[in-house]
Amino acid sequence: MNKILEKKQLSENVFYIKFEAPDIAKNRKAGQFLIVMVDQDLTERIPLTIADANAEEGWVAIAFQPVGASTYKLSKLNAGDYLGGVLGPLGTPSEIKKYDRPVVCVGGGFGTAPLYPIVQALKAAGNKVILIEGARTKDLLIFVDEMKAVCDEVIICTDDGSAGEKCVTTVPLERLCQSDVPPAEVIAIGPPIMMKFCALTTKKYNVKTTVSLNTIMIDGTGMCGGCRVSVGGKTKFVCVDGPDFDAHEVDWDNMMMRMKSFKPQETEAFHKCKSGIFN
Repeated sequence: MNKILEKKQLSENVFYIKFEAPDIAKNRKAGQFLIVMVDQDLTERIPLTIADANAEEGWVAIAFQPVGASTYKLSKLNAGDYLGGVLGPLGTPSEIKKYDRPVVCVGGGFGTAPLYPIVQALKAAGNKVILIEGARTKDLLIFVDEMKAVCDEVIICTDDGSAGEKCVTTVPLERLCQSDVPPAEVIAIGPPIMMKFCALTTKKYNVKTTVSLNTIMIDGTGMCGGCRVSVGGKTKFVCVDGPDFDAHEVDWDNMMMRMKSFKPQETEAFHKCKSGIFN
């Protein structure tokens, strides 16, 4: 079991939990994820990308949205409580290179949190990093101060114009792709529809683009096949082949259709749990 050291709410529907996990903290690399179990009796395993970690202090942090019964229960835990179990680090680490041109990172919603370790690794490798962060409104922005502390430039976008530019993330992304010094790589993490349109934008300019996928997942070790996606016409498994993939090769429509497979059951379980029908 893993003791929770800190819990806070980052926005209306995004929570942050820091917990003890010394072995994971020592061995994790940028882009990897965890399987989290809320308690020892619960069979559901939640895949969550690492948002931060400290090897010396022995902790790991995750950020998540309560969308089903398990994530709702997770959001109700506090500092001093214990997680039932944590498996990781899992997945193939992000490929970190030193480029002679900027790397543009695009974060949408709570996708900005798992982007943070990748930004840290890119900066440690000597890159110039520009972050574009988008949200519907100012109150939904997260990790802004953390990103400003490490990035060379942070561009904020909100749908309603309450912070930064009144636009979606693809507007400044296209502007950067059209600049005299276009990005060497774009890395996007966020809602699938956002990542899809980032890919469509960068493809016009032949800019390498990487996305981190968060599909339906059960065991996280390649056994169940639930996380399969089509990339370049071939079947890949997000848990072992990813979570990072070439954005221009992902079959986005197929992936988004598969992600809706259990949405009714997920929503029903969330509301039952929230109303106390089962705990």
